[in-house]
Amino acid sequence: MCFDISWAGRKTLVHRRRGVPPLFYFIRTKHMNRHLSIFIDESGDFGAYQQHSPYYLVTMLFHDQKNNIGNASQLLDNQVKNLTFEPHAVHTGPIIRRESNYINRTIDDRKKLLNALIHFFRRIEAQYTVLHVEKRECADIIALTTRISKQIRMFINKYNSFFQVYDEVTVYYDNGQLELTRILTSTLSVLLPNISFKRVKPSEYKLFQLVDMLCSLVLTALKFETKTASHSELEVFHNSRNFNKDYLKKIRKKRLE
Repeated sequence: MCFDISWAGRKTLVHRRRGVPPLFYFIRTKHMNRHLSIFIDESGDFGAYQQHSPYYLVTMLFHDQKNNIGNASQLLDNQVKNLTFEPHAVHTGPIIRRESNYINRTIDDRKKLLNALIHFFRRIEAQYTVLHVEKRECADIIALTTRISKQIRMFINKYNSFFQVYDEVTVYYDNGQLELTRILTSTLSVLLPNISFKRVKPSEYKLFQLVDMLCSLVLTALKFETKTASHSELEVFHNSRNFNKDYLKKIRKKRLE
């Protein structure tokens, strides 16, 4: 014999055993939403292939919002202060080229700042990927747009199980390039449910400064592979062997691919 009872708005089936009806019920626990942040940066442009700009890179940094980065962030701030830099959005390209905030700083100071950013990345729980297109393989902007969109779709589909555990996804991009903004909104909106987009200022998000670093370092790796490293890159990193050992290997441990 069996009968239904209601508990917390749900019905539970209770079986009578040996004349004593044991009471089973479900205790409803509050569902904790999992929220994924995707910080995105790019390198290159949608113009025709040129020797000084042979690639287009899209870098994505993935961070589960339940993983706190406060302590690591404070440590990075302290390191920036100890190096006597003013508080600012750390930007890797100008560090390498000795531009902007770094124009009067030594190579040693700039490398210490770059290492501080790498140590910040290693302390937090986050993963990344870098998608890249060789522009010489694209006849025009339509072909380049198609190739980038296809790579994003293939990546999301490949790691579908990774993304499916999240109830919400927020994409952070600075809208630096209108063409990429259109690709991201049209492609990711279809592939990922419950997605939103937020325009960011690099100074407000250390994770955006981090994705900028990842994008710059992977671009540098490509240039070392093709023996097209610039004078500034050679001055800072010396050669491919040192760059791979001191920088690339440290970030690749967190690559999602």
